[in-house]
Amino acid sequence: MSKNKQLRKKLESNSLVKVGGAFDAMSAKLVENAGFDAIWAGSFAISATHALPDASILTMTEFFNVASSMEDACNIPIIADCDTGYGGPSNVSHLVKKYENAGISSICIEDKIFPKQNSLLEGGKNELLPEKEFVAKILAANEAKNDKDFLVIARVEALISDLGMNEAIKRADAYEKAGADAILIHSKQKTPDEIFEFADTWKGSLPIIAIPTTYDSVKISDLSKHKIKMAIYANQTLRASHASMIRLLKEMKNVEKISDVKERMSTMSEIFELQKMYDVKTKEKDIEEELKKLGYVN
Repeated sequence: MSKNKQLRKKLESNSLVKVGGAFDAMSAKLVENAGFDAIWAGSFAISATHALPDASILTMTEFFNVASSMEDACNIPIIADCDTGYGGPSNVSHLVKKYENAGISSICIEDKIFPKQNSLLEGGKNELLPEKEFVAKILAANEAKNDKDFLVIARVEALISDLGMNEAIKRADAYEKAGADAILIHSKQKTPDEIFEFADTWKGSLPIIAIPTTYDSVKISDLSKHKIKMAIYANQTLRASHASMIRLLKEMKNVEKISDVKERMSTMSEIFELQKMYDVKTKEKDIEEELKKLGYVN
């Protein structure tokens, strides 16, 4: 079964799909090894690894290259966070072709204007694109894809923009009619109340996706009770890596010997295991044996 079909089947199942955020191939592989269902190639996290704001500064090609490296390294589906689609319908059509051809299973585009700013930035710019213009992007995405199982996720930012529940529901209806495969509803509230209100009120049939970053005390069981089919842990790996490196560097700068901080680090063997270095040695031995059989080695 293709990764695209795997992701669609998971969304159609009764269990909640858990997606771990990543920012490079290594973090994506760790998400896979931890047992998550899919990987979120998040624009916030990828921007941060370039020490740049999450404000539409990196290009599509830069985001695409990171997502492609995740796809090459992993055996579970990749969901690419593609911000506002890097432009109009023609840009969205181009990105769908690129991402689908690279083996990425899904793209997510949001209905804010370009350039966007991170939705959780205090005082950030969260103006929405007119509904008609975002519908055109969804139509372009569907026309561009070759595999019906490639998922186009429409991210509704009406609650982020303080435009209210009615606007969020109206837009979700429009995006479903345009052919979106799932609706991601985002919130900056500290509780999941408005997410639950949306899920309980909206009459659409598409899977609902949530990102419980600000309302992080919500229970998985409660998300499921409110018909939410996917939870994306979008930036926790980035934040954990950031915090760990800061602690290590502060201590390492002042220690007499590196062994004083070795408990803060993975072992070389653990990294070798992730890199499959031991497989390289095995393959080299296998090739050596084949060369002997062919008479190239005495």
